[in-house]
Amino acid sequence: MRSSRLALSGLLLSLALSACAPSVVPRSPAEIAAAQNADDLARQGQFDRAAQAYLTLAAQSPSRADHYNLLAAEAYRQEGALDRAAPIVASIRRKSLADDEPVRLDLLRAEIALRQRDPAMALQLTTQPDLNVPAYLQPRMLTLRADALADTGDLWGAAHTRVSMDNLLQGADRSQNRDQAVSLLARLGADPLKQRAAAMQPNDPMLPWVNEALGRLGVTVAQTQANLTQAVGTLVPGSGATVREGYKMPAQIALLLPNNDGLAAAGAAIREGFFTAYFQAADTHAPRAAIRVYDSGGNAASAIKAYDQAVADGAQLVVGPLTRTEVMGVLGQSSLPVPVLALNHSDNKSLPAGTASEFALMPEAEGAQTADHMIDNGMHNAYVVISGDDFAKRAAAAFKAEFAAKGGQIAGMAQIAAGNVNYGDAINALNAGSAGNDAGIFISMRPEQARLLLPQLRVARINLPVFATSHIYGGSDNPTADRDLEGVEFCDAPWLFDAQTGLPSYQDVALQLPAARGATAQLFAFGMDAWNLVPYIDWLRSHPGSYLPGASGQLTADTFGHVNRVLSWLKFQDGVARPINGSLQMDNAPAGPAPAGSAPAPASSAPVPAAEPVNG
Repeated sequence: MRSSRLALSGLLLSLALSACAPSVVPRSPAEIAAAQNADDLARQGQFDRAAQAYLTLAAQSPSRADHYNLLAAEAYRQEGALDRAAPIVASIRRKSLADDEPVRLDLLRAEIALRQRDPAMALQLTTQPDLNVPAYLQPRMLTLRADALADTGDLWGAAHTRVSMDNLLQGADRSQNRDQAVSLLARLGADPLKQRAAAMQPNDPMLPWVNEALGRLGVTVAQTQANLTQAVGTLVPGSGATVREGYKMPAQIALLLPNNDGLAAAGAAIREGFFTAYFQAADTHAPRAAIRVYDSGGNAASAIKAYDQAVADGAQLVVGPLTRTEVMGVLGQSSLPVPVLALNHSDNKSLPAGTASEFALMPEAEGAQTADHMIDNGMHNAYVVISGDDFAKRAAAAFKAEFAAKGGQIAGMAQIAAGNVNYGDAINALNAGSAGNDAGIFISMRPEQARLLLPQLRVARINLPVFATSHIYGGSDNPTADRDLEGVEFCDAPWLFDAQTGLPSYQDVALQLPAARGATAQLFAFGMDAWNLVPYIDWLRSHPGSYLPGASGQLTADTFGHVNRVLSWLKFQDGVARPINGSLQMDNAPAGPAPAGSAPAPASSAPVPAAEPVNG
C-alpha cells in the first residue's frame, strides 16, 4: 500500500482534530492564527514549512508542546524526512496526548523503528493488546505490523496480516496490498506452501491466497469447486424494470476487440455474441449502456491506446481487450481510471488490478472439472491421452493436479503425435488392458483425432469410460462421423446445446448468424456472457456463492476478479451430443417489451471465417 497516501489522509484528519488539543491554558488569538497558518501549509503540501511552524508553536506554547511536536513530526514524515522526525518523536510525552494522538505517536515510533532496523520494537508497538486504533488508522497500523513481521522473518504472519486488511482498502491501495500479500507467500517456496494448502480446510480464507502464490511459482493447483448457491440475487422489480438484485449498469461501455488479420474472425464472433445478448437484454425493461467498439490492434501498445481513447470518450467500463498480450498491456498500467472486464488472463502471474476482472475460456478449468466429474462417478484411477496442442497440455496438467488432490491416481499417460493415424504405440503405453472398474480415460484433443482414437481403443479391448474436454466437439452435430465417439462424456458451454434456459434459442440464433456455428460457436457464447456479466460483475465478486446462468457456463467470480465457469456435461448418443441432465433449470430475468430509446446498430450477420480460440 502507498504509505504516502495513507500518511496524507491521516495528517489531514489530524489537522481537523488539532482544535481538540488539551487546553490547560486557553489558546490566544495569536496562537490560533499561527496554528491555522501551519495547518494551511500542511494542506497545501508545504510540509517542511508546516513542520517548522508547528515547532515554533511548540516552543511558544509549553502546555501544548507535545501536541504541536506530534504535528511537526507527522509533517516531516510526509515530507519524506523521517530522520528529522525521529528526535522530535523521542521528546514527546505520550501521557500528555489526547484522543487519537497516542496511537499516531506509536505508529510514528513503529515506522522509525523499522527505518532503524528494529522490527521487534515496531512489532511491539503495533500489537499492543489494549491499543484502540481508530478505523482510519487501521490500514496504516496493519501495514506497519506486516512489514515488521516480514523483517523478523515471519513471512506467513506478514501475509496473513495483509490478507486481514484486504476489505479495509480500495483501488490502487488494495491492488498493491494484494500483490504484496501474494509475494510474501511466494517467498515461502512451493513445497512449504503445498504442505500448508494440503492441511487447510476448503473454506480457509487463506487458501485462495496460497493458491495464487503457488500459481505465481508455476505450480498447477487443485481448483476449489464453485458453490452455486443463488443466481445473482433474487428478482427485484423497480423503476419499471425487472432485473436481479445487484444489477448495476454503467451509462457507457467500450468494447475493445482486435480487427487485424488472424484475429478478425475471433473478434467478430465475440462482438456478434455480445450484441446478441445486448438486444435480448431489452426484455428486462432495464436501462442499457451505450456501446462503442474500438479496435484493440492485437498488441499491447494498440490496446493501451484504445483503452485511453475509450476513457477520453467517456466510457465507464471497458470490456476487453482479447489477447494475452493486449491484456498484459492494459492491466499492466500504473493506474486504471476506468474498470476493465478483460477477456483473457495476463501472463505476468500478478493479480488483476482492484478495478479489473478477468474472464477467459481456460482449458485448465475444463481439465479440473473433468477430474472432479470422474471422481464423483467413482473413478480413482485415470489414464490420460492428449494431443500435442498447448490447450491439451494445459488441460492435462490441471486434470492431474485436481485428480491427485481428490485422492485419484494417474495410472498411465500418452501423447499422440500430430499427423499420425495409428495410435497403437500410445495405447500400448497406457497399459490399461487390466484396469479395474474404478478407472477411466481422460482425453483432450480435436474431434478428428478422437474419432481415430476411440475405435482403436476398442480394438485393443480397452472399454473404459472416456471423458473429454470441449475440444472433442466440432461445434455442430455430425451424427455420421461422431458415432465413433459413442458414450464419450465431455464438458462444454450449455447454450450450444440449448441446455440453459432464459437465453435465446441456440438453434434459432445459429440459423441466422454463422458465427454461432462451428469453430467460432464457443467464442459467440463467450461474447454473450461478456455482455451478461456487465451489470453483475461487482455483485458476483462481493457475494460468494452467487452465480450468473451464462451461455458458456454458470459464471462465478472470486475476490481477485477471476471469473470462473462451471460447464455442462454432455454425452454422445447415436452420434449426437446430448445434455446428461437435460436443461439447467436456472433462468435469467423475465422477459418483457424492449425499453424505448436508441440502441447501437445490430451486429453484422455476415459469415465469419473459422478461427482458433484465442482465450486461455
